[in-house]
Amino acid sequence: MPADLPLSSDVPLDAFNTFRIPARARRYLRVTDPAQLARVAADPQLAALPRLVLGGGSNLLIAHDEVDALVLHMGLAGKDIVGETPDAILVRARAGENWHGFVEWTLAQGLGGLENMALIPGTVGASPIQNIGAYGAEVKDCFHALTVFDFATGTTRTMDAAACRFGYRDSVFKHAEGRALVVLDVTFALPRAWTPNLRYAELAQAVQGIAAPTPRQVADAVIAIRRRKLPDPAEIGNAGSFFKNPVVSRDHCATLLATWPDLVHHAQPDGSEKLAAGWLIDRCGWKGKHLGRAGVYPKQALVLVNNGGATGAEIMALARAIQDDVEARFGVRLEPEPVLV
Repeated sequence: MPADLPLSSDVPLDAFNTFRIPARARRYLRVTDPAQLARVAADPQLAALPRLVLGGGSNLLIAHDEVDALVLHMGLAGKDIVGETPDAILVRARAGENWHGFVEWTLAQGLGGLENMALIPGTVGASPIQNIGAYGAEVKDCFHALTVFDFATGTTRTMDAAACRFGYRDSVFKHAEGRALVVLDVTFALPRAWTPNLRYAELAQAVQGIAAPTPRQVADAVIAIRRRKLPDPAEIGNAGSFFKNPVVSRDHCATLLATWPDLVHHAQPDGSEKLAAGWLIDRCGWKGKHLGRAGVYPKQALVLVNNGGATGAEIMALARAIQDDVEARFGVRLEPEPVLV
């Protein structure tokens, strides 16, 4: 193995995943330079190992005590304004930058566009993989391009939005053809002619007393809402929203509304309907309940929590019990958001 790579073994991962699941990495590399990835790819022994690319660990559930893979913990740091177009200012952040810290930095530059996604945990590098979103905004809305290292070819290249194939909490990186790609940096196009995105009623209500809310004021409202509704991972182990909001046909939605007229649903451009997973879970009676040391957060049914000492297997057992209940009652199978390791 390359002598100049700072590889470690038997590294505890408790502090590197927001569920605070106790686990250890057999092999671990803190990546602070893209050249390190090239050296890994060029080494036959390292290149043959399964890989786990780790950012902030906020969208991750480790199911076993030991991770038998090469854990690549992205520590690439730096952010800057890198250019402009007639309609936008281009800002770039490297993969290891904290996402919320980056949002705060853009606001400090007087730039709007990312404020609805303030306080989402994780790193910039993970943001396009999940196409993170909140309160009516998603990463793809302000995305310009990103740089990846491709383990299949040992080269670095740039990808635009079309190549990333963004979908609802989805992208090419979550599929087989994107598994060899490691995000190095992301560039966003933040609009010159910014207008507040207040499509979510709760957010609109939070700023209704402000005649012309600024990006900073919208961000502050988002932060206040999130702190009121969601647990702080530093205090209670969790990975944020554990399930995606399911999308069903218009007919399926109509059938459900006949029995549950207060069903929370949102019409989609293609005629389908997106249901609120939290509402479905709540109606099944899971809010505030627990199985062993894993539980459902009392203030938000979408959030599964580690009440202290829970294993990944306990979290998964709770998740499957919820999936089974929701499917039995509503005919909908909820899909987890976090990556299962």
